[in-house]
Amino acid sequence: MDQLWAPWRLAYITKAIAPADGDDCFICRGLAGSDDRKNLIVERSRHSVVVLNRFPYNNGHLLVAPKAHKARLDDLTNDEVLDLQAAVTRMVAVLEMLIKPDGFNVGLNLGKVAGAGLPGHLHWHVVPRWNGDTNFMTTVSDTRVISQSLEALYDLLAPCLATPCP
Repeated sequence: MDQLWAPWRLAYITKAIAPADGDDCFICRGLAGSDDRKNLIVERSRHSVVVLNRFPYNNGHLLVAPKAHKARLDDLTNDEVLDLQAAVTRMVAVLEMLIKPDGFNVGLNLGKVAGAGLPGHLHWHVVPRWNGDTNFMTTVSDTRVISQSLEALYDLLAPCLATPCP
């Protein structure tokens, strides 16, 4: 039997369920911190932040969130909505250029019952997809293979996001 080692997943599997308020929000903690690399923050704009998903569904999986801790779409100002959608659009363009996916899933889970892992802080998922990225590992063992480390993805994205890329 072959083994697939993914020790970084242990933190996710053993983590206690976080409260819905802002006290234990990883996005807010990251924004308050000074080490963007450690907090996997690849870009900050006036109203939004882009974070690498620590437990990605697929290679290049990003989260785009408002800087303000808001749980509902109708809590967002028009400026925040525009900034968030501009950030999503920019991340799709940057990922297309750098890792050349065949398509994307872009979505938002509103509320815990809808699948929101962090229901207190809105965040859009930007998930690159490739033809054939759903393979036998997912089908027979409910396992995903992520081919790039978070550090390597950060190193790929950071220089492009620091300059006027798409």
